[in-house]
Amino acid sequence: MLLYFVFVLGIGFALKRYMKTSKDFFQAGRALPAWICGLAFISANLGAQEVIGMGASGAKYGLETAHFYGIGAIPAMIFVGIFMMPFYYGSKARSVPEFLRLRFDEKTRALNACSFAVMTVFSSGISMYAMARLIQTLHVFDGLFHAMGRPPEDIFTFSIVLSAIIVLGYIFLGGLTSAIYNEVLQFFLIIAGFLPLVLLGLRNVGGWTGLKATLPVAYMHQWKGVMHSSTNPMGIEIFGLAMGLGFVLGSGYWCTDFLVIQTAMASKDMDSARKVPLIAAVPKMLFPFLVILPGLLAIALPTPHTVETVTKNADGSIIHNIQVVSPQVEQGKGIVPAKINPVTGQPMFTASGQPLLDYDMATPNMLLHYFPTGILGLGLTALLASFMSGMAGNVTAFNTVFTYDLYQSYIHKGASDRHYLAVGRWATVGGILFSIGTAYAVVSFNNIMDTLQLVFSVVNAPLFATFLLGMFWKRATGHGAFTGLIAGTGVALLHHGLTLPFEDRPGIHGGWIAVLHHYPSEMAQNFWGAIFAFSANFLVTVVVSLCTKPRPESELVGLVHSLTPKPPHHHLEWWQRPETLGIAVLIGAIALNIFFA
Repeated sequence: MLLYFVFVLGIGFALKRYMKTSKDFFQAGRALPAWICGLAFISANLGAQEVIGMGASGAKYGLETAHFYGIGAIPAMIFVGIFMMPFYYGSKARSVPEFLRLRFDEKTRALNACSFAVMTVFSSGISMYAMARLIQTLHVFDGLFHAMGRPPEDIFTFSIVLSAIIVLGYIFLGGLTSAIYNEVLQFFLIIAGFLPLVLLGLRNVGGWTGLKATLPVAYMHQWKGVMHSSTNPMGIEIFGLAMGLGFVLGSGYWCTDFLVIQTAMASKDMDSARKVPLIAAVPKMLFPFLVILPGLLAIALPTPHTVETVTKNADGSIIHNIQVVSPQVEQGKGIVPAKINPVTGQPMFTASGQPLLDYDMATPNMLLHYFPTGILGLGLTALLASFMSGMAGNVTAFNTVFTYDLYQSYIHKGASDRHYLAVGRWATVGGILFSIGTAYAVVSFNNIMDTLQLVFSVVNAPLFATFLLGMFWKRATGHGAFTGLIAGTGVALLHHGLTLPFEDRPGIHGGWIAVLHHYPSEMAQNFWGAIFAFSANFLVTVVVSLCTKPRPESELVGLVHSLTPKPPHHHLEWWQRPETLGIAVLIGAIALNIFFA
């Protein structure tokens, strides 16, 4: 673990001398090869939300969680590589909000830049929260804090600050290049740490057959019961799944989120940029085995209980052995414990008075349950790597959008490049500080994947409608896009304020205006919120665009599909072209869905 910390900071120090211009710091000089950017593309998404969140969703919802890959990721990654990267890369835009300025106008860019900055801070805070929970659970600093006379609850805050300092160090020094190279390192670390965990877990429960025999039938089928919301753990019927996850949330994230798009835009040329999401999609198809199965295995194991054993010796003496298990472990399910508030130390309950299960601890507890000391270090370092990866990706996206789209555009125009480079570094500090604040807002959620999908349904879902209309309908106007974004975001917030999952109380989980409708789960609430947000944005943008004056076609060349010439392939063979790779990946995604059916 210590070696890993030294290594990531070392990469930052090694790259510091190459950070001479703002382009070097924010865009990695647009000089990196496709395979490096491809691994960084997937690793930027491999933060706490992927490793901890997918394990938590596996324990909470079962194999239906694999829909986040087969429906929610692979088709969107193919679409962004084939259709959208030519616009992003060809426009020379330095960020997604800047692309919106080129296609629409300044006010649309400002609105997206502000909402995206808030989203990256939330996502980074979620990674910090997950990392602090892990360190707190492992009791790594208990001895130190006891010696200092500090209460154990302070470890949570100390862990957040520690992770913040390390990520701040290597991004402050090496910018996006440092983040990308560290994300490639983290990708291999995560595989090395989690593959043995899945193999050991499966072997322990009797393989795939043993796992199916232990869990409820609905848990072990990806498609069984999706025709109706009451017959599957996630509570989402096929329309909500296809439209909410497959079309709106999945495409909204992979096609518009600058967090992942920035790694593809760091490529050396157009063909490389188009291949980046397609290269990333290949390992992405295999990740359900690494990140969802630990959650299923955690819930399948027997729940520990306090037991007393009596041993009678030959001399007639009797020895009583009591193996004491804490109340939160006994009230849990499998090795998923009941949730304790990490700040107050008090137990938490659902609206019906049942103990709230802490699904986020499914994967960390699997590591503690199966790994001996040596390999446990590797597994925990893999977890820390995933948290660092998520934090770094969000913070580099934040400092780029803040510097280019807010500071340079509205606060200080026409300054020197050196000045913007300095602002980018200090924006990194600001982003980290805001992230620390948001880490505490995540405490009341028992599945960080639910939290993230809520943020995406408010920010990314309406934005995807803006991009679709902007890229494929030349009549879309800036006034339409701006009004549509406000309407979509407003509808998402209104939907959240008027609906509530069955097991939750009104408040941060929804129903903070009034409860007009109950959903079977938080995930169902998020998917439908995304559908309503997208639809509202789409309709309002179309209506307002038809009532306002469009831009001349000559200004939209390279920004609208029908007015843009196809990107040249520079004499590539058919098997080297992005389209061929895209078809191969799509066939693999279909095979994955059939396997998990």
